[in-house]
Parts: sequence; C-alpha cells; structure tokens
Amino acid sequence: MRNMISLVAAAVFATAMALPSFAADVTVKGEVVDIACATSKGAGGRGDGHAACAMSCARRGQPVGLLNDEAIYEITGDFAANNNAKLLDFVAKSVTVTGEVTEQGGKKLLNIKSIKAN
Repeated sequence: MRNMISLVAAAVFATAMALPSFAADVTVKGEVVDIACATSKGAGGRGDGHAACAMSCARRGQPVGLLNDEAIYEITGDFAANNNAKLLDFVAKSVTVTGEVTEQGGKKLLNIKSIKAN
C-alpha cells in the first residue's frame, strides 16, 4: 500500500512538473538591459553609461531582460526574435511592458505583448 501511494504521488508530481505554467498578463516597469552585464557589473552594467555596450550585445542576439527592484526578467518570444529586433529602440531605457511572466529553471521569463517608453 505504501509503495502504491508513493508511486501515485510521484506520478502526480511528474505530471505537474511537465505541464506548462499558465500566467495571466501583468504590467512590469523597469530598464531594458543586457542580462550578462546587468548581473555581472551591477550598477555599471545598466543606465546611460552602459547603453552602447548593451545595444551591441542586443544586436548580436544576447539575452536581454527587464530589470527592476524586484527581479530581472529574461525577455522571450516575439520581442526577443531576430536578434532582439523589436527591443532595440528600448535598450537602456525605462519602459512599461505588459506580458506573461513564467518561471523556468529559477529564471523569470517575460513574453512581452506590448511595450512603451516611460
């Protein structure tokens, strides 16, 4: 009986982990940053002083994120496609985005539906 309960619990857990997490649209404010520099260089990896480097990285298709006081959200989906083509006008700028936030492997992912500069 104990083995059966353990087997059922393991199956339920595995199924739950395999299902995609469903997320409602949220609005998030922050700065569009190159994730590598923003995480490794701290304040030196964001803002106007880092804009040229961030733009260069974004154009090469490096992961771009939205940084605010709560977290850094890696931008995924259509806005990250084609070497971040839809994000280039917003790199190193403060923006407000609406989209879906999910988590995968301990990272917060943001699939942007709309974006506007602040």
